[in-house]
Amino acid sequence: MVSGVGPLSRREFLRASSGGGFALGGLLGFGVDLRAAHEKVAQLKIANAREVPSVCPYCAVGCAQIVSVRDKQIINIEGNPESPINRGTLCPKGAATYQLAVNPNRVTKIWYRKPGGTEWETKDLDWALDRIAELTKKTRDATFQEFWEDPDKKNKRVNHTLAIASLGGATMDNEWNYIQCKLMRALGVVYLENQARI
Repeated sequence: MVSGVGPLSRREFLRASSGGGFALGGLLGFGVDLRAAHEKVAQLKIANAREVPSVCPYCAVGCAQIVSVRDKQIINIEGNPESPINRGTLCPKGAATYQLAVNPNRVTKIWYRKPGGTEWETKDLDWALDRIAELTKKTRDATFQEFWEDPDKKNKRVNHTLAIASLGGATMDNEWNYIQCKLMRALGVVYLENQARI
């Protein structure tokens, strides 16, 4: 029984709430006082937080998110209801984005184990980038072919290496894909693959 209204059958209730969706106008039409709900909202963990629009990092769908920030710390991540793509909903991976950003178990250093080693070492990002560049150059120099190996096609210039491959993901935007493709082609990489098949 709603205050000021007699008992409603389930069918009448669903009809009054426009097909089962609980519209705010339907609540107000029943005479429900929403002041208590507004007071509760002020006590939520996202009260007094700055809302920053963002995009989910997991796939190429591009679901919009709202990241709530207080004192330069992320305190909540949820779907953005103003987005025409996801209308405020998130898949299970997108709903777990908060854990991706602030999980205390998240690895924040580079873990490296020397070839044949049994112990892990922690390194910084600059060391890892230099190591990747060093190994890429070493592999390319050792496997680079200027001409085709087939004796019948000895004059055919190929300038490639078959020892390096490039794997891309669907979260990479067009600009990053363009730069990565240019880099791989400049290195002579033949095997380029992307999850989105672009």
